[in-house]
Amino acid sequence: MQFIINHFYIFLSIAFGVSSQLIIKWKMSSISLDGYQSIFDKFLFAFSMLLNPYIMLSIVFTLLSGLSWMIAMTKFEISYAYPFTILGLVFVTIFSVLFFSETISWQKILGILFVVFGIFIISRSM
Repeated sequence: MQFIINHFYIFLSIAFGVSSQLIIKWKMSSISLDGYQSIFDKFLFAFSMLLNPYIMLSIVFTLLSGLSWMIAMTKFEISYAYPFTILGLVFVTIFSVLFFSETISWQKILGILFVVFGIFIISRSM
């Protein structure tokens, strides 16, 4: 049972990180920076987005992801735990297709399968 609870911290970190990225994509996807000429203007706009409640929530999720990861680091060797973070890429890819109608190619699918297989092999080392 403790084994499952310890892994929960890794997956909680991943879930918060993925949620944060999806929120940022959702809020920023309808915005164009074409009207902002200088890089300074673009950064000013980006900083102004920090006042958006959803962006604030994504920052909180990022913080919670980091805190969950810190707890996970007390339970596992980093060489074991870190490969699991790549699952964030898998979930972001899947959710980007579902929520944002992004395209997925056979190369992405093959890559995801390799990643999942690699994590499965690494998880056997515990």
